[in-house]
Amino acid sequence: MEKELDKVVEEIMLTPNVTGCIFADHQGLCLAAKGTAHVDSAGILVAISEQACKLQPNLKPPTIYLESDDKMCLIQRHGTITGGIFKHKE
Repeated sequence: MEKELDKVVEEIMLTPNVTGCIFADHQGLCLAAKGTAHVDSAGILVAISEQACKLQPNLKPPTIYLESDDKMCLIQRHGTITGGIFKHKE
């Protein structure tokens, strides 16, 4: 699985305006991080995703979009893995 995840990380980092990405397991353990994504944020991303899932527990996990003046972060859970993508605004 590690090689597949590394391939996904590399593909994401090739996307325009992406500055970093991170993936974590359901306990907040960082599985992969690259670019501006810091391994210490893995647990926070998982916690945010878990709280968002509680809003409507019968639906698929939501995509969370955090935004500042010049940056954005997208958080999505798929199964037991949560991913975060950091981007500069266009």
